[in-house]
Amino acid sequence: MRSICVFCGSSMGQNPDYEKAAVELGTAIADRGINLVYGGSHLGLMGAVADAALAAGGEVFGIIPGFLASKELAHQGLTRLETVESMHDRKARMVELSDAFIALPGGYGTLEEFCEVLTWAQLGLHQKPQGLLNVAGYYNSLLQFFDQAVAEKLVRPIHRALVIEATEPEVLLDRLSAYQPQTVDKWIKQEEV
Repeated sequence: MRSICVFCGSSMGQNPDYEKAAVELGTAIADRGINLVYGGSHLGLMGAVADAALAAGGEVFGIIPGFLASKELAHQGLTRLETVESMHDRKARMVELSDAFIALPGGYGTLEEFCEVLTWAQLGLHQKPQGLLNVAGYYNSLLQFFDQAVAEKLVRPIHRALVIEATEPEVLLDRLSAYQPQTVDKWIKQEEV
């Protein structure tokens, strides 16, 4: 892996473990010589992961839509900051630049970004690994939802396995590095239609 995209909140949240995990993840990514790709803000967990990677000597690439950059949310100390037209363009560019994806705690935007790259993997549009850093049980209910979707036969087990999870940054990075994509010729069985 040459680069990892991290999706996360522009807020710190109320649990100090979230910021600690963001710092640990940014440091671990840089220590492994992997570039960090993220949403380009200096705020919240986004700023924490970027600052940690930079402090550890890593390269950090931010992608931010112009309407957010113009509100002075853009991180000005990055290796490279790209301004794009829209949120859609931001996601497309982050996917293009990244070899893997991690979601730290975050809100609607983080969930939407993670689920979109997960869906693209399910559809065979990419074979890049994606993981949830389940800090302090933050993603327990989402993981339960995925399991329920499998139980209800709305998600196939092979697609549930696309979600790599860990509670520690180093463990998650190891699991992403070891990921071997499984090819599914047909993602919907005829009897499931």
